[in-house]
Amino acid sequence: MSTSLVIWGVVIYVVLACIIAWMSRRGSRATSTMSEYFLGGRTIGGVLSALSYSATTYSAFMMVGLAGLTYRGGVGALGFEIVYFAGVSLIAIFGPRFWRAGKRHGFVTPWEMLGHRYGSTWVAVAAGLVSLIFLIPYSAVQLSGVGYLLSGMTGDAIPFSAGIVLATVLAIVFAFVAGIRSVVWTDSLQALVMMVASLIVGVLVVSELGGFLGMFETIAATRPEMLKVPGPGLFSFTTFLGLTLPWFFFSISNPQVSQRLFMPSSLGALRRMLLIFLCFGLVYTIISVLWGFSALVAFPDLENADRATARLLSSEFVPPILGVAVMIGILAAAVSTIDSILLTLSSIFARDVWGNLGGGAADASQLKVGKIVIPVISILALIFAAMEISLIAILSVAASAGLVVTVPAIVGAFFWRRGTAAGALASIAGGAAFVGGMYLTGNALWGLNAGVLGLPVATILFVAVSLVTRPSTRQTTEGYVGT
Repeated sequence: MSTSLVIWGVVIYVVLACIIAWMSRRGSRATSTMSEYFLGGRTIGGVLSALSYSATTYSAFMMVGLAGLTYRGGVGALGFEIVYFAGVSLIAIFGPRFWRAGKRHGFVTPWEMLGHRYGSTWVAVAAGLVSLIFLIPYSAVQLSGVGYLLSGMTGDAIPFSAGIVLATVLAIVFAFVAGIRSVVWTDSLQALVMMVASLIVGVLVVSELGGFLGMFETIAATRPEMLKVPGPGLFSFTTFLGLTLPWFFFSISNPQVSQRLFMPSSLGALRRMLLIFLCFGLVYTIISVLWGFSALVAFPDLENADRATARLLSSEFVPPILGVAVMIGILAAAVSTIDSILLTLSSIFARDVWGNLGGGAADASQLKVGKIVIPVISILALIFAAMEISLIAILSVAASAGLVVTVPAIVGAFFWRRGTAAGALASIAGGAAFVGGMYLTGNALWGLNAGVLGLPVATILFVAVSLVTRPSTRQTTEGYVGT
């Protein structure tokens, strides 16, 4: 594919996205309060929320990472993603509870909510620090996806480093222009482009490879192990469980996603967001897996599975204009996830960490600090991405394995009155230390990995410590348990 065509496509996207981001400032007070800047004033409609939620969730992980995981691990990748898709049903249980609590108490972050529920600022601080530690690598995953995409489609004429720098700069710009409002509006454009273009490409490529049945007959004849469970060696039962268990709880454990449950203007808007997202996600999952299998048939000898999508888009199977359109959609989705994480982490640092450790409770000062740390977090993610760690999907799950330790405290906040601040703090801090220790020492204990053991360890700590300690006098169940 012509490098100039790719460059022009990127330029057009950047110009249009910047115009939309700037227009999102009109008529708003987007930089005046924490709620306005990070939550859009809690006035986002259902359709915009759904498109933004989709673009943020289905990012470089899907079209680059999941396609690469399919290329490397076969049909097991579909099962892995279907488990995540099933986990989205948790929003039906927790979404209205998050929304009501946020509306009633004015919460900006989900960890602020936990701190209030358990009557302890240390719970919010611990959850905030865990998020900062584990989400920066996940941000780097998105940057890497852009780097692999641009370098792969241009035969390394655009180097990997240029791609990750471009994505970093765009994410910072969109985050600064109008906070979450600019992200939501650019996300909506990105989600539509991403879905339409990728669906067309998927149909074209599969037809070029002999149609749906013909393509899978070829795989069955040449690589039959890719259509069997556990597959060609990437997946075993414990590996599969370690990947899928944290991913199942992604929608409530990852704050860049759960924070968006505070944003819809009403419960009706929240329900519309969920329904549209589920439809979007099902189609996009199927497309991503088909892309991985298509690349396997067309290019069976790729050394780096994460380059499967880029190789496919730059091939003779895809018209150049359409290939660039899909590339822009993936680039935009990756940037969407990065800027969403930047905004979430900056709000968490300002509200839950800096604010609770003596920085001050004033909304204006917290907003100022939140804006200051955006480029700092971006640079840390950029450094991590420059390491070029392969298999994006697995690195994404490693981040979720660290965040899944917050799940017991979240569940307890709404369904167990006996849960205490000490229990929540022990499960979050102790669970995160356990997961981090496992990754630093080879990620294997009794034949199991951190993705399998992290949640049970955190749950045991939460229940056991809660049973032997008393609730804080500041703890409250009003508006949480029984709602």
